[in-house]
Amino acid sequence: MSKQHLPEKNADGIDIAPMTEEQKYVFDLKGWIAVPDLLTEEQLSPIREHQLAFLGDRESLPPDQRDNHGGPSQILLDHPVVVGILNEILSHQGLASEECYGFRYDHTYTSHRPAGHDNFNPHGGGGYFSFGGSSHKYQMHKGEMHAGLTRVVWELNEVRHGDGTHFLSGSHKSAYTRPDSLSGRESELWETYSCPAGSVVIFTEALCHTGVTWTNMEWNRLSLFTCYNTVSAKWGKHCPPQEVIASLPPLRQSLFRGVWHGMREVPGINKYYDEANTGRFG
Repeated sequence: MSKQHLPEKNADGIDIAPMTEEQKYVFDLKGWIAVPDLLTEEQLSPIREHQLAFLGDRESLPPDQRDNHGGPSQILLDHPVVVGILNEILSHQGLASEECYGFRYDHTYTSHRPAGHDNFNPHGGGGYFSFGGSSHKYQMHKGEMHAGLTRVVWELNEVRHGDGTHFLSGSHKSAYTRPDSLSGRESELWETYSCPAGSVVIFTEALCHTGVTWTNMEWNRLSLFTCYNTVSAKWGKHCPPQEVIASLPPLRQSLFRGVWHGMREVPGINKYYDEANTGRFG
């Protein structure tokens, strides 16, 4: 697959970090990877403040920050490490250029969970065998993979081992229905992670995964769960308000272009964003 159209820098002008060979192998093998310690405390502090204000006092924010990815949190949308991974596992090369990414934003939510909050709900798995129109589809052939709907989880507080999202590694390629006896809370098949604040976990939604009970009494879990998809597909309805998108740099705005492909040259092919070409609903 040619990478000649991929942007080399993100919207902040930072060099994009290509996915390493080790990361490619682990992601294809397990369906998920964790990349620790990508944000400094100087970056994290205003992002945490923004997320908590968005959840608890949204009207106090200016209109261009009233979204999970508004204001200081916008840098998470196309962090250079995240872009490098999505370029490899999700990007449609023919719809990428120096002016736009080859993938698009799908939807997001912020998770703020105190000690004792339980979110055990295993779902997903077997995505290699999903029908062609499903966003939850994992595809591969020798030397390449395509993850379909892809979840990027920013852990904004430290996660101790056992408290983070759990995965049935490899289940994105499972040919059999998942037995309940192997996916209960105490199953030895679950894998998870620990990480410092400012880390990212990326997984294909074709993988069986679940939350668990947050047990940390010292701080809450604060995470941003953002999904990305191919340019011509969308699973979730959410899209930021126009005021938020208008405040973003042009390359970052390309994540919110309309959900279509096209068959000719620009503007007949979806390589641009403008106010008429947006993925907003209603």
